[in-house]
This record gives sequence, structure tokens and C-alpha cells, in this order.
Amino acid sequence: MTLRHPIRIPGITELPPSGSGMRIGLFGGSFNPIHEGHRLVVEETLRRLELDALWVLVTPGNPLKNHRDLAPLADRVQAARRLLDHPRVRVTGFEAAHGFTYSWQTVRFLTQSMPDRRFVWIMGADNLVDFNRWERWRNIAAMVPIAVYVRPGSSRRAPVSMAASYLARWRIDEEDAPRLAVLPPPAWVYLHGRQSPLSSSAIRARRQHVKPK
Repeated sequence: MTLRHPIRIPGITELPPSGSGMRIGLFGGSFNPIHEGHRLVVEETLRRLELDALWVLVTPGNPLKNHRDLAPLADRVQAARRLLDHPRVRVTGFEAAHGFTYSWQTVRFLTQSMPDRRFVWIMGADNLVDFNRWERWRNIAAMVPIAVYVRPGSSRRAPVSMAASYLARWRIDEEDAPRLAVLPPPAWVYLHGRQSPLSSSAIRARRQHVKPK
């Protein structure tokens, strides 16, 4: 198992409160930076999956991405909290406190330590395209139901990706999305709906090309 050095930051790396039987969405990412496209996914999945809560998991750093321009964890968590101001949304950097490097470590910890919660892993369709590159991605699918939300540029590739093909037999109809949280994994749904053209990488690129006056 690969672990980072644990980092604990008061008010940033604590796990959100929850109760037995709660249906909780898990939306992870670097959020470098957070933007309206992320908020759209949060709002749509929270509603359409009929979740009691949605936890935005701000990772210390995606192992598949370059960390050169990665903003400090606390800054990214605080920015996400300002943008995602919703009574059922909680933003946390708790993975850093446990030294987690990969999503499967996060999912295993949560499902084993809180087996009476109904967790759902949430990802954009762009992530489904590369899901087979994630460490132990099959284990993630076996531990928790997955909701995939459509993203610009991925609507054609995602449904025919390697991961989607592997998981095809466990895909449920979109109208059954409210049942996803109570289904035994593997189970997943592909959600269509409103889309935003924004991306964190594009925002960072624009910022780098803006010269100070």
C-alpha cells in the first residue's frame, strides 16, 4: 500500500459528521481550482440520486496529474467551501490526515469504518474514460456504487471506455438513479443533464498567460 505522510490541519482534514443509514455521495478531486462545473455536478447528483449528504473530498494530489501548479490543500478546501455553500454539502481534506494516495484507500476506509452508511462514488464522465488507469479501479467498483455525470468532450468516449465495457452488466437505467445508493455494488448509472464547458486545467492555463500589469 502506498501512503503519503499524514497531514492534519484543524478545520480542514476532519471527517464530516454523519449518521447510520445516511445516503452519502463522495465526489473527489484536486479541485485546482474549484469552478462552476464542479458545482453543477454536485447539485445535480445530490438531487437526482436523492442523497442525504454529499462530501467533496479534496485530495492532497492526484497521482495521475502533475503537482507543479497544485495550490495548498487548505486553500483548495476553503475555496470549495465558499463556492459550494449548501446545507447538505461538506468539503473536507480528510484523506491527507490518513496519508491516502489512491481513491481505493479512501473507499475501503469509509466502507469498512462506517458500514451502515450508503456511500456512492461520484465522478465526471471524463474520469470514466481513464478509470481503468486508476489504482485498483475494479476494487472501487466492487466496494461502492458509482454515479457518472456527463462531461463535455466525453459523452462519446465514456460509454465505450474500457471501464464502462467491463461494468456494462451492472449499469442501471437513468430513471432508477434514486435507487443507486441502496444497491449492492457493483452498480452504476450514467447521468445526462446540464453541462459546463469549464475545466480546472483550462482555468490554470489562462491564469498562467495573464501577465501582471
